[in-house]
Amino acid sequence: MRDKRVRVIVNGARRELERATTTHDLEQVRVRYLGKKGLLTQLLRSIPSLPPAERPVVGREANAAKAEIEAELGRRLGAVARAERRARLAADRVDLSLPGRRVVPGSLHPLTRVLDQIIDVFVGLGFTIAEGPEVESDYYNFEALNIPKDHPARDMQDTFYIEEEILLRTHTSPVQIRTMTRQKPPVRIICPGKVYRRDADITHSPMFTQVEGLAVDRDISMGDLKGTLELFARELFGPDSRIRFRPSFFPFTEPSAEVDVLCFMCKGGGCRVCKASGWLEILGSGMVHPRVLKTVGYDPEEVTGWAFGMGVERVAMLKYGIDDIRLFFENDLRFLAQF
Repeated sequence: MRDKRVRVIVNGARRELERATTTHDLEQVRVRYLGKKGLLTQLLRSIPSLPPAERPVVGREANAAKAEIEAELGRRLGAVARAERRARLAADRVDLSLPGRRVVPGSLHPLTRVLDQIIDVFVGLGFTIAEGPEVESDYYNFEALNIPKDHPARDMQDTFYIEEEILLRTHTSPVQIRTMTRQKPPVRIICPGKVYRRDADITHSPMFTQVEGLAVDRDISMGDLKGTLELFARELFGPDSRIRFRPSFFPFTEPSAEVDVLCFMCKGGGCRVCKASGWLEILGSGMVHPRVLKTVGYDPEEVTGWAFGMGVERVAMLKYGIDDIRLFFENDLRFLAQF
């Protein structure tokens, strides 16, 4: 007959294993009987203190009891785990009668949308896209564009200097110089990219997006520039759009002109958006200065060219009636969701 002490432990373990309904309960039973301080473990540790005649009997029966309890524990653990898994699956079952969750689709940022529209217009006209570094040398950003170190136009740029001759580009015009240096006429490119200036208010940002265009070939005139920009305005602002040229000054173009588009809010009648003028300024332009052509190795007697530059943020503000440029960069979903 089994030793009474072993029999009591085995019977107690069996009863508790049968009553256990969760894997947590089974783990508690295992710890109570087989853990480091468990009842059967304590019995095994007490064997050296038993009378010599009882030691082999108790040791053999205790080890057999341990194997029996472990086997029963494994059997119950498998059954309880399967029951828990079935209950979990039943609770997680999808109710097909419930309405689905509405998926809110994303959309392009308004600046990306306007930039893509601008690029599409000029690519459709045969222009190619040219890019260049945002960290630029003083030579490409200023000197090659007819802006020497003592030129007052440098004060208009509000430049971020990294070193004396290295800066964050203030416009994408350096891309035009780099392209003309590598390529012989004809040249027809647009230069989209980020530019940087020390300026920040509701209509200016220290970083903004610019698109510049350049066309150089034989017999290119101001009339070609006007026709191209008229087509651009109609494509971007609607078929009834009109533009006008106002004389201006840029060191790298001569003659130079600011370009206005007919206010698309009041159609020229005068309103708050256009400040009662009927027109909205969208870009600067002009014929490439002969000195710039000479700098890149072109002969001003053989070729001519025109260039323009616009801020994408300004075009987007005009197109969508936005009065604060900072809204483009705040990532407020209430604002972005409108587009």
